[in-house]
Amino acid sequence: MTRDTVKIKRALISVSDKSGVVELAKALDALGVELISTGGTAALIRDEDLPVIDVSEVTGFPEMMDGRLKTLHPKVHGGLLAVRGNADHAKAQEAHGIADIDLLVVNLYPFQETVASGADFETCIENIDIGGPAMIRAAAKNHAGVAVVVDPSDYDALIADLRETNGEIGADRRRALAAKAYARTGAYDAAISAWFAAALGEDVPDTRVFSGRLAQTLRYGENPHQWAAFYTSGDRRPGIATARQIQGKELSYNNLNDTDAAYELVAEFDPGESAAVAIIKHANPCGVAVATTTAEAYQLALRCDPTSAFGGIIALNRTLDEAAAEAISQIFTEVIIAPDASDEALAVLAAKKNLRVLLAGSLPDPAAQGLALKMLSGGFLAQARDNGRVGALELKTVTRRAPSDRELADLTFAFTVCKHVKSNAIVYARDGATVGIGAGQMSRIDSARIAAWKSADASKEAGLSEPLTKGSVVASDAFFPFADGLLAAIEAGATAVIQPGGSMRDDEVIAAADEAGVAMVFTGMRHFRH
Repeated sequence: MTRDTVKIKRALISVSDKSGVVELAKALDALGVELISTGGTAALIRDEDLPVIDVSEVTGFPEMMDGRLKTLHPKVHGGLLAVRGNADHAKAQEAHGIADIDLLVVNLYPFQETVASGADFETCIENIDIGGPAMIRAAAKNHAGVAVVVDPSDYDALIADLRETNGEIGADRRRALAAKAYARTGAYDAAISAWFAAALGEDVPDTRVFSGRLAQTLRYGENPHQWAAFYTSGDRRPGIATARQIQGKELSYNNLNDTDAAYELVAEFDPGESAAVAIIKHANPCGVAVATTTAEAYQLALRCDPTSAFGGIIALNRTLDEAAAEAISQIFTEVIIAPDASDEALAVLAAKKNLRVLLAGSLPDPAAQGLALKMLSGGFLAQARDNGRVGALELKTVTRRAPSDRELADLTFAFTVCKHVKSNAIVYARDGATVGIGAGQMSRIDSARIAAWKSADASKEAGLSEPLTKGSVVASDAFFPFADGLLAAIEAGATAVIQPGGSMRDDEVIAAADEAGVAMVFTGMRHFRH
């Protein structure tokens, strides 16, 4: 039976992360709580002239086996697990000299941090905590009579509660702390199992476990009737999870999703070679360009579809400078994300109070391995992140005419962008900039036509005499099942084509390209994105 309040008389403190632990120990001592501790934590408390009992005094055994064995003892676990008010438990405690432990404060060996540091296998193994999770689970199970704290961020609230109640903790608080404790040990084990699978080279283990830590509670999800939250996985991939928000309103679910898509896209382009800008709307690019400067790249990206760019997300692969900030500030933009920004650029954007500005520090590696997940009814799909990249050397010319150097550069650019467009995807590009994008259509020919139609509208808005697709190249994320999609692209003015190949009608498609004098290359790699 859960007691309404528990008086904290005896606490066991054993922490790896020692931030805030001295202040907690002082507060507990002031309330007359007897302190028990281990190793370095005990030494730290003792250095503050606070009375503390070593766990070895409680158990009658010294810490041994390089610290592997110290708290795994009946006098510790009995003190945590004994049901208060149970006569049989009380009798066993009296017979074996087991005293109650009312409060457990534990955080675990830094396993995830050790792995992230690149430590070797044996070092990672030694940073797998055993005694900590065992105690946490024991105390959480017995939360009816024991409080358990696993996160230093909870110390201040705990101290405030104890001071207000003269050392007592209520049932609701203990339940909440127990729930958090189980989540912590679950996440810890998930990290260990994922590391083991990777170390063993198991891409598809029998059981796969994921965990996340709450980073932000969102106002709602994709729509106002859906609750939502943003959780971080612990993966240190630069991007939305690592970014600092410099200004602007709180990010929404859709903002976060689109910003991630935008930043992953611009990361495809080496900032040492060119500036790149991507403008995203509803997770699809409406303009992407590379150029000498970020301002120029932005203007070229905007030219592709200025109507859709209104209220979009803008990502840059280089530091945001004043000239780019001035250009971007001319239209309504929801979010800007970049590795960094100059003080002058931030001063320009400061006038746009609602504009969110995020600085991620660095770019994610587009070639790095990773997982992509999609929830289904009753389960989820897991796959490797699409880290496929095709360079000029991997392309196979299948038509009589080979692409020119200019066409070849635009073909690889267009296919790179195509990877980040919802299927069926068609991308027209010219001189390092998209000039037409068709996304998410049920047939490839519709994507080709929509991209050309939007390009024609954008060209008219720019005051051009002919569509920008005239003299462009075209990329398709998957093969052309029939020649009709290719013919639509040729009609729009494309002079060269890049596609994976592999259709039963490849010969028919190649013949159509040859008849039109169009160059075509095969990548052998598909980029479906659903």
